[in-house]
Amino acid sequence: MNVYAFITPIVVLLLLLEIIISAVGRKGVYGFQDTITNLGTGIGNQCVNLAVAFLVYKWYGWLYQFAPWQVPTTWYSMLGLLIISDFVFYWFHRTGHRVNIFWAAHMPHHSSEEMNLSVGIRASFTQRLFQFLFFDWVLVLLGFSPEQVYAVAAVHLLLAYWHHTRLIKRLGWIERLFVTPSHHRVHHGVNPQYIDKNYSEFLIVWDKLFGSYEEEREEVCYGITHPPRTWDPVSVNFQFWRQLVSDAWRTRSWWDKLRIWFMPTGWRPADVRDQTIPERIGYGLAEQVKFTSRSFEGSSSYLVAQVVLGLAYMYVTINMAWPLTAWHRVALSFGLFLMITSWGGILQARAWAIPLEIARLLYMAASVLIVLDATGIAPWTGWLTVLVAGAAGISILWFSYIAQRNRVALTR
Repeated sequence: MNVYAFITPIVVLLLLLEIIISAVGRKGVYGFQDTITNLGTGIGNQCVNLAVAFLVYKWYGWLYQFAPWQVPTTWYSMLGLLIISDFVFYWFHRTGHRVNIFWAAHMPHHSSEEMNLSVGIRASFTQRLFQFLFFDWVLVLLGFSPEQVYAVAAVHLLLAYWHHTRLIKRLGWIERLFVTPSHHRVHHGVNPQYIDKNYSEFLIVWDKLFGSYEEEREEVCYGITHPPRTWDPVSVNFQFWRQLVSDAWRTRSWWDKLRIWFMPTGWRPADVRDQTIPERIGYGLAEQVKFTSRSFEGSSSYLVAQVVLGLAYMYVTINMAWPLTAWHRVALSFGLFLMITSWGGILQARAWAIPLEIARLLYMAASVLIVLDATGIAPWTGWLTVLVAGAAGISILWFSYIAQRNRVALTR
């Protein structure tokens, strides 16, 4: 059974349920711009995970032959794998906050200044690659098959997903053993006392054992110490990578060019860092100024519709049951990255978003029809062509109307 196909509807249903509860109860836990950015980041992450899955099954398949034994698939062996995976993930997660290059791979997930289930989808493009490349391979050498490892990783993701909420408060005795939303809110906090705390995802005991536990007392201020100040998922994902590359290029020390990647998070060469380093790292709600921007007027309903269409397109891209080649998936993934980049421009009323949005609508419509026809899934002469062409045409007309209304006050 494809575990990811099983958990994806659960993730979507929980997200919709929290949005409805928040809207009806006027909870105010969702910001429209932030939510669209979170969804766009999650869509981009799903495309990258296609390559990660290939790595897991190829490299882990080769590595599996060196395991001294093979663990059979039973309910208790899978439970054991879940606990071992959780322990390994604790150290991966802790490393992701303590080492520059690993923080670059993890930082995008923390960059939202909100806390809701859509933040759980705001996944880094590179974190899963780092997880499987540097940590989870040890599970294969313990005798667990690549299929077992990948399936339990999906279950582990689901167990971590529900923590991203402000609607569930404290859970009493459950918090003694298991990670709860209260624990994970602390982890996403930029309050000085909350920074680099509560790395656990399933069992909170790891934090309590290794000295990284912090209880939620003061109201949490969410975000990172240097917010990205953009709604573009691609820029969000590569903000810290750009700083590391820039510092490595600018520093005159060859030793610093090499070691910057593996130094503690935030370390910079002396000849490129700011001269004044604040004594207090982090800030509270009273000091936070959340990022907002002027979007194209009237674009909210349009973007909601494009999210629905984009998820359908993503389903075609990542559906491993369909006979798409690697190049087909690369071509479709390119369309998705054009889409989420365009969303970022629309959310910030950028002039370049207008031609990009029209171009990506045409590209996505053409690419999905060509791929489905080439693979024999749906001929271009069928009803699907009419449906796709209609959706693209209506979207172009709709967005053209929006662009016309906003033509005067465009920012560049």
